[in-house]
Amino acid sequence: MGMLRLGLSMSRPGYNIFISGDEGSGRLTALKEEVARIEGDISHLSDAFYAHNFSHPECPVCITVEKGKAREFQKDLDNLKQDRTLLDSLKKKWKEPRLQKFLDALTEHGDDPANWKINIILDRSRSTRRPLVIESHPSRESLFGYVEKGLPPHLSIRSGSYQIASGGFLVLDAGEIVGNEELWTTLKRYLEMTERSLFSTAVQGEMMSSIRAYPIPILTKVILIGTEDIYDKLSDEDDNFLRFFKLSPQFDYSMERNEKNINGTVSYLKKSGEKLLSQSDSAYREILRYSSFLAEDRQRLTTQLSLLGDLLEEADVEAREKGKKEIDGESVRRALEKRDWFSSMTEEHINSEIKDGTMVMSLEGEKIGVVNGLAVMDRGLTAFGTPCVISATVAPGTEGIINIEHEAGLSGNIHDKGLLILEGYLRHRYAQSFPLSLYAGICFEQNYGSIDGDSASSAELYALLSAIGCFPVRQDIAVTGSVNQMGELQPVGGINEKIQGFYNACRTCGLTGTQGVIIPYQNKSSLILPYSVEKAVEEKRFHIWAISSIDEGLSILSGLESGERDRKGNYRNGTFNRLIEDQLRDLWRSSQSQR
Repeated sequence: MGMLRLGLSMSRPGYNIFISGDEGSGRLTALKEEVARIEGDISHLSDAFYAHNFSHPECPVCITVEKGKAREFQKDLDNLKQDRTLLDSLKKKWKEPRLQKFLDALTEHGDDPANWKINIILDRSRSTRRPLVIESHPSRESLFGYVEKGLPPHLSIRSGSYQIASGGFLVLDAGEIVGNEELWTTLKRYLEMTERSLFSTAVQGEMMSSIRAYPIPILTKVILIGTEDIYDKLSDEDDNFLRFFKLSPQFDYSMERNEKNINGTVSYLKKSGEKLLSQSDSAYREILRYSSFLAEDRQRLTTQLSLLGDLLEEADVEAREKGKKEIDGESVRRALEKRDWFSSMTEEHINSEIKDGTMVMSLEGEKIGVVNGLAVMDRGLTAFGTPCVISATVAPGTEGIINIEHEAGLSGNIHDKGLLILEGYLRHRYAQSFPLSLYAGICFEQNYGSIDGDSASSAELYALLSAIGCFPVRQDIAVTGSVNQMGELQPVGGINEKIQGFYNACRTCGLTGTQGVIIPYQNKSSLILPYSVEKAVEEKRFHIWAISSIDEGLSILSGLESGERDRKGNYRNGTFNRLIEDQLRDLWRSSQSQR
């Protein structure tokens, strides 16, 4: 906020602003709030008009006067046209040199009635605040103006958003502008204008055919709103970009859950819900809980306030259907449940396939080289988690780990990187006294779409280690989490949807009381689960294990101890690390004998 506030207060050329952040991160809302703090300062506002240029008619003169004075000047011109003797008194009243020069020329060459008319393009007589113009769909004409044919040059000019925002702020979508080379180039020419060149550079001439109109000598602060990718691209590829946009405040999709932001969120809800039923404290508590769910962190709130407003309206419908006089917490919960119900058809279909065996997946028992991973599927504004089978097979060879999805053209770069990390883990953990030599294939079974991301890398590693060590792992547990080469787990996104997805699958097929999910320890702060899942965990009908390392997870899945190296550098017999290392050594020896 500090950088945004600084940028808005600066009145020097070049201090335009690029607000970066993800879509829905509250960038525009924050901008409006900050502008509201300073928009009462109208010292920057002036009227502006175009007048006939007697020396060069094709170059209308742009003249600025005090706020609210343009119409008064037109009235004085009308009076002067009737009585030329008023000239001296008007020159005493309008002391600005260009106005006096215009009055002299008008009385001397004022035969054409059109020359007595001025084209007022900025009338600030009724303005009580600085303009904030948001141009959602910019075009050449809407942004920079146009010429109306059939009129004298000075009367034909029509202003665009850039001119209307003079003395204030013009907000543009960076993607819309940068994606149109003509608009971006023209905008930069306007931004190039300095206080000195405003009176000497007829930039608008390029747009206005044969008419070369002088620009308005009032600074317009341009604010681009875009993503980090667009900002980085412009910084790298456009040599003048950072000269024009010296400040770039960044916005996150979430904010700290503190008293100030809680009060701000509630204030927004009260304002947006003015025409709805009154809201109880329990309703606000539920919406704040949902806000943290969207932020994926119990200690943070979402900045996507419009999504909370949508939920409040849906809760209003629920409350009215139940005949309630206010929106309460139950109304909000029912609105969220209805959302889940509307978007649950695909999830129910998947779970039915698991139950009837169409999708080959076990939710109980043990298997070697098979682990249930977790994925998130997006459907419009909603998302749901679903289990997926990850399998691994191992044989002697030198090919290393083969990513079957990659070979089939279904794997993204990040997922490919995750598989390479698994090889690094095997070398670091086991292949210290012998070369790593194996052929292993890892596959997402019954998957026919593209895969990317590394949130399944821990599940892939568990399946691989189980296949190498030839020991079974539990199928009633699903796994998510990214892993590094040291075997440390790293947090992932969509944790609540993933847990709920596996719970729903188990509930459809029948809860056994032993089922659950392994998640990275760092994701504990992200847990904001549906009340039904919370209750099942409390009653120990469903379980969540938050762990920090692969060793911890594999101990849970296999029921075996991990084991540490002794003084001789060997793992203890009976531990899964000993089984894995022995099998890797045997695979290397077998690979050697095959040569």
